Amino acid sequence: MHESVRPGGQLPRARAAAEDTLRILLAEDDPADALLTAELIADSGLAAAVTHVANARDAADLLRAGGVDCLVLDLHLPDLNGIGELGDWLPTLPSTAVVVMTGLDDRAAGLAAVRAGAQDYLVKGQVEAEWLARTVRYAVQRKRAERSASDLRAAQWRAAENVRLERGLLPKPLLHKAPVTVNSRYLPHRSGALLGGDFYDVVETADGAVHAMIGDVSGHGPDEAALGAALRVAWRTLVLVGRTGPELLDSLEQLLMAERRNDEIFTTIATLSWLPGEPHARLIRAGHPGVLLRNQGSVKLHESAHGPALGIVPGLSDWPVVHLPMEPGSELLFYTDGLYENRDEHGELWGIDRMVQSANELPHLADHQFIDALIGATRDRTGRGDCDDVAVLHLRLGGLGGASA
Repeated sequence: MHESVRPGGQLPRARAAAEDTLRILLAEDDPADALLTAELIADSGLAAAVTHVANARDAADLLRAGGVDCLVLDLHLPDLNGIGELGDWLPTLPSTAVVVMTGLDDRAAGLAAVRAGAQDYLVKGQVEAEWLARTVRYAVQRKRAERSASDLRAAQWRAAENVRLERGLLPKPLLHKAPVTVNSRYLPHRSGALLGGDFYDVVETADGAVHAMIGDVSGHGPDEAALGAALRVAWRTLVLVGRTGPELLDSLEQLLMAERRNDEIFTTIATLSWLPGEPHARLIRAGHPGVLLRNQGSVKLHESAHGPALGIVPGLSDWPVVHLPMEPGSELLFYTDGLYENRDEHGELWGIDRMVQSANELPHLADHQFIDALIGATRDRTGRGDCDDVAVLHLRLGGLGGASA
């Protein structure tokens, strides 16, 4: 026995396990055609739950609510104004397959509907139960395949964008003859996440001077990452044209203010300039943590005078220049606050002092091994995945030059 056809009601369904049941929405204004189509679906053995509506407006409401696998649509609904409107409507159905029903004289309209985005079409009066079931199954599978392909393309585009963004944030050092070896690391705040706002760079200018920088835009996400990339590129450009010292930070702050999405965004930064052979480098910090100095395995924190982060008090900041001792064979470790603002297995914050203590427990490791071990020692251990982004820039003086990632 079949149920009677009524708009918005459930029509006959084939017997099948609930998890295998296709949810079909039948949009047909002719009650006789609606009943015939529902009976064909029931007779075909297709596992389906069919809901009937008599106009495009009600169909659109149900489709927006979700949970429809296939829309079987009469092209001549009274409130569906031709293929043009259908073409505007179909792109709004990202996960619903569409099979249109046409009359004997409307095959061209069926083909036009497929070109507009429908998965298939059928001609009324020439449809058998098995044919209808096969068409619906193929339409649903085709739509799922299209969705999977679209999701894959989107994932590939995102991956490509991430690679370009990573290249902007984390470039290769631009060194020529300077006696400095560079190692660096970057970890996002969660696995698979987009890069955050941490960035760094190292360049050698025409006079042989080495310039290094590390920075951290507040927050996480694509806006912060893009801002970090812009600041990193601006820093390299300004340094290469001879801008250094507090004037360099003034220019970077102006860029930050022009590009940030709200006034609460700020950036910490540390920048260093050193002419090989000189006993000291010039260091400027804008709200950024101090530098770790490592010599023969012993690590100490170099804290010094510094100014506020960029964007905190725009135009009124004073960033003092301090001298940092540069001894042959010594190492400098720049880092962002994600290296120490994590919690141990007891929920206690690591903090800078414990980070320095952990660094001193790794006296004999080579440069890249030391960095990896220090990051591993201070990462979050609560199991909640609360790690912040962390960037580390390691410079060894008196090396052969060049860089490793």
